[in-house]
Amino acid sequence: MTKKRFPLWTIGLVGILLLILVPVLYFLPRAQSKNDPAAHIPEKPAHVDHKDIVKGEFKTGQDVTRACLECHKDAATEFMTTTHWTWESKPFDVPWRDEPVTIGKANQINNFCISAQGNQKSCMTCHAGYGWEEYEAYDYSKSENVDCLACHADVGIYAKGKYGNPADGVNLLTAAKSVRMPTRDNCGKCHFDGGGGNGVKHGDLDESLYFPDESLDVHMGGENDMQCVDCHWTTDHQILGRMLSDNYTIDPQEQVTCEQCHVNQQHEDERINTHLSAVACQTCHVPTIAIEDPTKLTWDWSTSGQEGREDDHFTYLKIKGDFMYDKNFAPTYLWFNGNNEYRYIMGDPLDENGITYINKPAGNIGDKTAKIFPFKLHIAKQPYDVKNNYLLAPITSGENGYWTTFDWDSAFKLAEERMGLPYSGEYDFTETYMYWPSTHMVQPAEEALQCDSCHGEDGRMDWEALGYPGDPIEWGGRK
Repeated sequence: MTKKRFPLWTIGLVGILLLILVPVLYFLPRAQSKNDPAAHIPEKPAHVDHKDIVKGEFKTGQDVTRACLECHKDAATEFMTTTHWTWESKPFDVPWRDEPVTIGKANQINNFCISAQGNQKSCMTCHAGYGWEEYEAYDYSKSENVDCLACHADVGIYAKGKYGNPADGVNLLTAAKSVRMPTRDNCGKCHFDGGGGNGVKHGDLDESLYFPDESLDVHMGGENDMQCVDCHWTTDHQILGRMLSDNYTIDPQEQVTCEQCHVNQQHEDERINTHLSAVACQTCHVPTIAIEDPTKLTWDWSTSGQEGREDDHFTYLKIKGDFMYDKNFAPTYLWFNGNNEYRYIMGDPLDENGITYINKPAGNIGDKTAKIFPFKLHIAKQPYDVKNNYLLAPITSGENGYWTTFDWDSAFKLAEERMGLPYSGEYDFTETYMYWPSTHMVQPAEEALQCDSCHGEDGRMDWEALGYPGDPIEWGGRK
């Protein structure tokens, strides 16, 4: 029997088809995975248990760091280029200043505790460095002062104390043996308790996120149990994500976005998809602020120092004044393109319209890069120099600080000596606004805002404030 032979042209055709189909089949799973958010979470290197590796006696935090650097030779050098270390941005050219300026906790003010420079004893417990001294210039060049344990040690074993040093009683060898990949515990120690307590600053970051239910945050809760570094991608200690309060403009390549994992993800309802060009994901999926734990909305420094009033963390403290807290409330909505239109720089004049903005998110209805975004607004009444017409930053803690003397005048004179901001001798109090983007505590899909949440008589949007002539559902579209 003669074997059947295929014509040469059929063999060639099969070869061509294989050349086409093999790459298609190879890339097909990747094409499908673009709508599988979990597929985009980067794989982290396997952690090596250090309990049998770390040896020696450690008397100081710096001793631990020196031991870390024996194996992780570039770790400190990498970390020292980050804002977690510098607490200061790169220099910016801003329209209202002749020289470039930097922004950060190290050199600027806010409308909470006003200034980290006025309370180094406590504020530096959240700086990932050792060896701060009262009102002495910090040497940012010493690699042994990098606190590796702050981000990598088990927080049940390690804690920071005064001036950024290890807390009294910490067993440094045990802490060093516990090092691991950073968890929500590590990040939360500072970011959940910023501003003087649980949930004070952000409204979308608080201690309820240590062990959240899925109903509190779909990413961090339930089976997902995502850690901060799952979204805040990290390379060479550079962590994606920049604070609006500590920057003027932010490179989009340095920011965290929903689209990192939710790649080109569309909704089944096309009516929702029509909103994507003008409405941020967070606007619908972060419908409320401070869901479980309350956050601070107002702070009045002018009433501090009063005698005979009972201290209460949520209403009044003699050292800080009156507060108002709230929880589970609707955000304030603004157009936002990811940057600041304005960030108050130390020494800037007060706003002549009566409200001075510490920061003002950039964007408007005509800005095609901006979207409607949810914010927590914090309103404060804080001190300013009457003659020089700028905000003042008092020395609050330490010897002769305001919390010891309750004398504003001497606290401003002390700040003039230590921080260099001239004080005329006359002070008063003025209102300031500061905005905090709400991007955590993402709710399950069934809890997202519905049409009537924003549109109609009872809708939560102030359409005129956003630049619309009225509710756009009545006439359609962006202006």
